[in-house]
Amino acid sequence: MSDPVKQAAVWLATMPQAEKPHPIIPHLRKQFGLTPLQAVEAINASKLQTQNEAS
Repeated sequence: MSDPVKQAAVWLATMPQAEKPHPIIPHLRKQFGLTPLQAVEAINASKLQTQNEAS
């Protein structure tokens, strides 16, 4: 996972659900300079991070 993907994942994991912009993929692409695939990777990584913190 590249640095911008990690940064996006952390940002997503710490952002309250109600404050996340919609649609999220275009936002991640613009804010972090990600490709569509990288944006999806960041979303998946943020979900794993959130699940690990809840355990």
